[in-house]
Amino acid sequence: MTDPAEPANPPEFDPDAAHQQRPRLRPVRGFPAKVGEQQVLGLADARQISPKIVFTSPAAQALLPMLDGTRDLDQVVSEVGHGLTREILELLVAQLDDAGLIEGPTFDQMWEKLRVDFDESVNLPPGSSAALAEALAAQSLGQDATADERARAAPDKLREAMDAWIDEALKDAPDPSFDALPKAVMVPHIDYTRGWMNYAAAWGRLRVVDRPDRVVVLGTNHFGACTGVCGCNKGFESPLGVCRLDQALADALHARLGDGLFEHRYDHEQEHSIELQIPWIQHCLGVDAAGEHCPVFGALIHDPVVNNGEPYDGQGISLADFVDAMREVLAELGGTTLIVSSADLSHVGPAFGDRQPLVGDEPEAQRFRDHVLKHDREMLELIGQGKAEELVAAMAWQENPTRWCSTGNIVATLQITQ
Repeated sequence: MTDPAEPANPPEFDPDAAHQQRPRLRPVRGFPAKVGEQQVLGLADARQISPKIVFTSPAAQALLPMLDGTRDLDQVVSEVGHGLTREILELLVAQLDDAGLIEGPTFDQMWEKLRVDFDESVNLPPGSSAALAEALAAQSLGQDATADERARAAPDKLREAMDAWIDEALKDAPDPSFDALPKAVMVPHIDYTRGWMNYAAAWGRLRVVDRPDRVVVLGTNHFGACTGVCGCNKGFESPLGVCRLDQALADALHARLGDGLFEHRYDHEQEHSIELQIPWIQHCLGVDAAGEHCPVFGALIHDPVVNNGEPYDGQGISLADFVDAMREVLAELGGTTLIVSSADLSHVGPAFGDRQPLVGDEPEAQRFRDHVLKHDREMLELIGQGKAEELVAAMAWQENPTRWCSTGNIVATLQITQ
């Protein structure tokens, strides 16, 4: 068995590369994995700019914080000890560099390519929604189907799945449709296979209402670098077609908020919280006389609990400025707008660092579930009452105990729609 830190064809350490002599680790996400029967530590790009993963020994956790650009390799070896050698560290640094997980020319090239590709496209391509549609087509057509056959069948298979989910979610509902277009809906951005019932229960009720003139989708910035509100200057594509950018809305917001609105637009490249709403918009709201889906504007909203709505570092677009600008622009543009709060609530369990068990019949697990449910209900009650400021205050006072990730776009939705 090859050691996980020693792949079959490892990249070579470059003693003349300054960035390898004093490596500065980029934001990474660690996760447990197995190579054969060996337990290892996987390291991936927390901002999802690099697609590569490095597998190494779990003991590497002790040295990773020291790769901050202030120490050379000999200092790291000396401070860590415990059998760490210069040779082992050089091999790890070379792997991290090859994967774009330390700052340097390799990462710079990845970052530049992402920016060029992003700016050259008119619409953001689909990600997880396309993968699901292709999987549904493959399941339906069987293993003998060609790639082209699966691609042609994928949109219809996704539509069939969405209709089946809606039928199941609303089969016993006394009010299976809204009487009129609501100002906003709040729906999850979890994967469809786990969250289909919640998507279907909300979007299914919109199939018979008047089609809005535009849809504004407010999401969560899971991976990006923006510390405030992050707008997107592109439309969105899904297996069901294209929702073009609402250019008039984007231009008017840009005029009020400045270049900071789109400065970190690249954060949208790997973000899923807006993309997952696009097929539902297309399927449930339909097309106009010209055959076009609703135009869309997407923005990622930071957490107002962290710095009372201001950008985390004081740079960028604040929540209050964005809300004021959006309300003014929508009033000027006229027509009808549907705001979509693409929101997930509690993130709990061992996968998120909780020591308490989440599943099972043990009293401890039941108490933990009750605690999470109680917190969610209390916060949802504030949302139902339109108390955005109280929601932020409660989350701040309790220090967001169950790790809500979407307080920002929920609050923005409440304040925009009043």
